[in-house]
Amino acid sequence: TTHSYKNMLFLGVIISNIIICTFQEIRTKITLDKISLIHHMNVNSIRNSKETLIKVEDIVIDDLLKVKHGNQIVTDCILRKGILEVDESLLTGESEPILKKEGDFLYSGSYIVSGNGILQVVAVGHHSYASKLLKDVKTFHKYPSQLRDSLNIIIKYIGYSIIPLGIIMFYKNYTILNDSYNESILNTSAALIGMIPEGLIILTSIALAVGVINLAKNKTLVQELYCLETLARVDILCFDKTGTLTENKMFVDKYSSYSHEFNVAISNLIYDLEDDNSTIQAIKDYFSPKSTYECKEIIPFNSTNKYSGCIYKEGTYLLGAYRYMTNQYDSTIINEIEEASSNGYRVITLMKDNTVLGLIYLLDKIREDAYETLNYFRKQDVNIKIISGDHPLTICHIAKRIGLNNYEHYVDMTDIKDDEIDDLIENTTIFARVTPHQKKLIIQSLKKHGHTVGIVGDGVNDVLAFKEADVSIAMNNGCDIAKSSANLVLLESNFNALPQVLYEGRRVINNIQIVATLFLTKTIYSILLTLITILFSFEYPFEPIHLTFVSTLTIGLPAFFMALEPNKKRVENRFLGNIIKVSIPHGISVVLCILILNLITNDLTKYALIILAINGCIVLTKVSKPFTLLRKIVLIFAYIGIILGLLFFNKLLNINQIIINDFIYIIFILLFLLIVSLLGTKLIEKLYKHK
Repeated sequence: TTHSYKNMLFLGVIISNIIICTFQEIRTKITLDKISLIHHMNVNSIRNSKETLIKVEDIVIDDLLKVKHGNQIVTDCILRKGILEVDESLLTGESEPILKKEGDFLYSGSYIVSGNGILQVVAVGHHSYASKLLKDVKTFHKYPSQLRDSLNIIIKYIGYSIIPLGIIMFYKNYTILNDSYNESILNTSAALIGMIPEGLIILTSIALAVGVINLAKNKTLVQELYCLETLARVDILCFDKTGTLTENKMFVDKYSSYSHEFNVAISNLIYDLEDDNSTIQAIKDYFSPKSTYECKEIIPFNSTNKYSGCIYKEGTYLLGAYRYMTNQYDSTIINEIEEASSNGYRVITLMKDNTVLGLIYLLDKIREDAYETLNYFRKQDVNIKIISGDHPLTICHIAKRIGLNNYEHYVDMTDIKDDEIDDLIENTTIFARVTPHQKKLIIQSLKKHGHTVGIVGDGVNDVLAFKEADVSIAMNNGCDIAKSSANLVLLESNFNALPQVLYEGRRVINNIQIVATLFLTKTIYSILLTLITILFSFEYPFEPIHLTFVSTLTIGLPAFFMALEPNKKRVENRFLGNIIKVSIPHGISVVLCILILNLITNDLTKYALIILAINGCIVLTKVSKPFTLLRKIVLIFAYIGIILGLLFFNKLLNINQIIINDFIYIIFILLFLLIVSLLGTKLIEKLYKHK
């Protein structure tokens, strides 16, 4: 309508941002699709006396399922044939395998450690134990985010104010001041363009999307965008033991031999025994299986006897728990086993006909990157707590091995009432024998005490806690429901990916804080000038081209590069408070400087544009500290662009030529903006700190 096409240049910035954002979103989706965890699980079913593979969702009650070592139990079942050792740690947190005999109940979500058998389905879908445990997880939960909430507040109040202010301003210019229709539109457009932080939300989305892609390259799947920010703010990180700090594996640390026959006997036993649990596997890995004895009969392991063995011509050899293998205890052996157990060992005894041949000392295998990662978080002032269903002494010794501070501060949750948890929460490092319900209450209590809480787990027993935590992280070797419920999934179950997640969170928060400060400064002075224009006899000093020129060089281009650059600076204070303490003083200083110059000069438009340009450079310089190479380049480009634009493109900008005498005003503007913004910043910091 106005035919002032140069004042439409701001659309170029908006269109460019939309194109970039769309490209980034598509790129992110392609990346995530490549590492998607969604897969179809099939089970071996016996129907009409024939074995057939069926999908999990096609299982019905009374179906017969054929299972073997390594299979996950996908529905609640009863064992009809065979003997199984089952790992229920994903449900209970207890890592000790449980023996199941014919007629025993098996819970969905558990794993078969050894053996094979036929199961009869007794519950499917939401009637299963795991589904009942997870019924609260299906409700929608919006995860907390200062970044998202602060941006929503900014957009909300700008949105509420921009339309009525625009209507009132146009009405005043056109009807009261009798400006032409074109002038009224240009002035109103300039005011509205200044108020809109046109690239803020888009750049935030891009920054988050880039974070998702960076983490995908590090084998980490992000399922909740804003959890990147939340992990950067976490001050307490909770870990399960089984499957997270440890690998669900054991290893032989040492052994004691009391007979020359020890090595030959253990080699034969592990050759002939059919057990395939983590204990036997660790012993097989350490000793060399060898058959030199003729096995007459195998004595299978069971939970009552807690040993297994073989009968040879040379005698009966047993491998297991000493107290269950004989009634004639040797006090020396008992003392040695108890001392080793108190130091975190699992002690396995090898006997021949009631004679101890030797002791084997096993330890849980800790993840290789656990110590390094936990030590990193300690240095970042993140408090570590372990919440596990295992025995307290077992957890304590693992915590000691990984160098966890205050590992001796533990509590057995077996007899702890729900209302007692709040009193224990701050001074307890290890929570043992924890039920899934108690895990949830512990997380709730930590949050109640003002902490930002993250949790790392892998099992069904962790999911209720996942729901309550500010950010949840699942190991990829865990169960499907844990992975689908978590905000982040470590695809290679590697702890050393967590620092990278923290870095990405810091990059997003710190960089968007810089970007938001740049945009909000412009919004503040635009709104204030619009209000002054409406309330008083004051003509709005800008055209859209002015704001496009300054915003492109001091906000748009710098914001784009700064939103994506690496930034490992520790997150400080609150997001919105950090923005306000810079943007409000600088926004107000611009308005005050314009009002003063309005009283002493007749060429307000030119000087008002100079004020915007200088203020933009000051704010950009302030938020660019500490100066990196990229930030130095951005600053130099902005300075040169501003100088060249003001000196040589005055006609494009619709301002009078800058002359020598103007430098007196420029020096005044520079000093005024610096002094007023500095005093304003100190005042806001004092008020904010007092609050």
